[in-house]
Amino acid sequence: MKKEIWKPGNMVYPLPAVMVSCGRPGERPNILTVAWTGTVCTNPAMVYISVRPERYSYPIIRETGEFVINLTTKRLAFATDYCGVRSGRDVDKFKEMKLTPEPSCEVAAPLIGESPVNIECRVTEVRELGSHHMFLARVLCVHVDPSYMDEKGKFELNRAGLLVYSHGEYLETGKKVGSFGYSVRKKKEKRK
Repeated sequence: MKKEIWKPGNMVYPLPAVMVSCGRPGERPNILTVAWTGTVCTNPAMVYISVRPERYSYPIIRETGEFVINLTTKRLAFATDYCGVRSGRDVDKFKEMKLTPEPSCEVAAPLIGESPVNIECRVTEVRELGSHHMFLARVLCVHVDPSYMDEKGKFELNRAGLLVYSHGEYLETGKKVGSFGYSVRKKKEKRK
């Protein structure tokens, strides 16, 4: 059967569903949900988020030049959706979703206490690309929930039940199907 041809569109799924916290000094902090985010570079550690200019958080991030990416879990799925469909112009999302704004180390924007990983970021460049503008940012600090550390001190983030967004739906990750390099790893010989 031949595949259908569609018009150009963004079909790179799944994507991480993250909550991005931001805020101006002296004002109530805000949270927006972003699925267009990812790694840009390892050294220096850099990430990006893409945001529509009409979003309430857009001018906050543009003016302050900072934000925090907060990874989400199955437990945070309702809050993740809510923070994506309600505007910070109208509601206090931290209060409504009973999320804890905690101080960051390097930026003024708060992190979300309930998130297993918080990534503090400072904007280095804004790329105005069309419907969305991309905020390229340097990672300044990463906070991790110690409850995901094993007895040897290894961070086991995959136990968190991270959320991804795919074609209008939130999904939980968790089933391992391989590990980096397993396709070329030599098999150990069995001893006789």
